[in-house]
Amino acid sequence: MTDERKPRVAVHKFSSCDGCQLAFLNLGPDLLRLAELVEIVHFAEAGPSNPDADVDIAFIEGSVSTPDERERLRRIRAHSGFLVTIGACATSGGLQALRNLRDSESEWREAIYARPEYIDSLAHATAIREHARVDLELWGCPVDGRQVLAAVRALLFGVPPVEERDKVCLECKRHQTVCVMVARGEPCMGPVTRTGCGALCPRFGRDCYACYGPAEGANTTSLAHRFEGLGLAPEAVARRFHFIHSGQEPFTGAGNEAAGIIPGKAR
Repeated sequence: MTDERKPRVAVHKFSSCDGCQLAFLNLGPDLLRLAELVEIVHFAEAGPSNPDADVDIAFIEGSVSTPDERERLRRIRAHSGFLVTIGACATSGGLQALRNLRDSESEWREAIYARPEYIDSLAHATAIREHARVDLELWGCPVDGRQVLAAVRALLFGVPPVEERDKVCLECKRHQTVCVMVARGEPCMGPVTRTGCGALCPRFGRDCYACYGPAEGANTTSLAHRFEGLGLAPEAVARRFHFIHSGQEPFTGAGNEAAGIIPGKAR
């Protein structure tokens, strides 16, 4: 920084459940310390509202699901030094991307809304990176607060942020957690999911459901066969992949293959 002002930070919400913004707020005292280092100029959930302000770092939660969001993203990118996406919706489309699996956009609208003619949405819910240049993606559903703090510090000091690339299985090993798939026959997504959560679910005896998205080199075909060996029907296998990150390969293809979905053909 060449002037005396604090670095400016914004937190924007697109189509989402607000869970990643709550991860910010749940930082508690750490958030107060962060506020001493930076000026938070836009964070509607916490109070400040100035969506078109020029900022050094802009965080975005949520997917691009409406024409308004697509236009708003263009303005945010133009006014931001670094653009950081946080959480599953922003990084892969999130749960909203489940509608991308349907060829008929009106089908889900009419099933959910009493007056679907008032709904102005895009045919597909997509990740932020599909519409604008993204400098850093923080995965998770929701994102972990420590990731956010580490990213802010790294970006402000000009250090490349460290990305989590290990699989959840390696995290289980570090914590000496008994494998729930081997020991209990649970259909765990840990072998194909990136860590970042500290293997929270397996440590408490339940299977991972892939909230941190696909890991590098994920062998989804082998895991799908393993799930079938555990007794899961093809539809149940597809649901394991077509869940939080249905819009992200290789989960998209693995779920389609398990369910017998041929892209471009109506279900």
